[in-house]
Amino acid sequence: MPVRLRDLVEHCDTTLESSRFNDYCPNGLQVEGRPKVGRLAAAVTANQSVLDAAVAWGADALLVHHGYFWRGESAEIVGMKRRRLSTLLCADMSLLAYHLPLDAHPQLGNNAQWGQRMGFQGFDALDSENPQAVGNIGELATAMSLEELAAQVRALTGREPMLIGDAQMSVERVAWCTGAAQGYIDKAAAAGAQVYISGEISEPTVHAARELDIAYLAAGHHATERYGVQALTAAVAQTFDLEWTFIDCDNPV
Repeated sequence: MPVRLRDLVEHCDTTLESSRFNDYCPNGLQVEGRPKVGRLAAAVTANQSVLDAAVAWGADALLVHHGYFWRGESAEIVGMKRRRLSTLLCADMSLLAYHLPLDAHPQLGNNAQWGQRMGFQGFDALDSENPQAVGNIGELATAMSLEELAAQVRALTGREPMLIGDAQMSVERVAWCTGAAQGYIDKAAAAGAQVYISGEISEPTVHAARELDIAYLAAGHHATERYGVQALTAAVAQTFDLEWTFIDCDNPV
């Protein structure tokens, strides 16, 4: 039975507490489509290939982590932006996007899902004093080498992570933040983590890892953020008895 779009949006907004975040983009309904939703597609990023796949599948709405209208982007509706919005509007398909709220949710979020899928234990917020902070720190069930941990990351993501540090060092305490959060490496080191995992890596990350005496694993921005949107969509679909699908458009970054 289709659900009203406004009820779906309200449920997601409430579940993720999106109103408490001062984000880089609007969270929630970004593009309004038909008033009822029976088929809900999910993806990490609302790029053109994802939009085309969602339309082909017959989605009434698309739920993503990376949507549109980012702070500082050009306001003109031209080129790539025009084509994307045209696809949504012509298909009468809604776009819902949740950025930081989806990173932060303690059960359905990207970081919570990453920790669960990696089997990390007893994890807590990496920066507990900041209510909008994302990222976690926890323990491995059993101490292992950095090389073995990298192999677990590879098995989960299906891609080779970039490893900075001694591959044979034993690690037990690990911090992580999915996506482009390599800048949190100093917080991870200060919290006593032996290794920090994020999605991307930049030139200063290598020097920080060496000088802070902490290993680093760059596991991929897209690769680390596939799981929150799937968990959220599955939960929403169960609540409202919707059909849903995940569209995985790989990104090597």
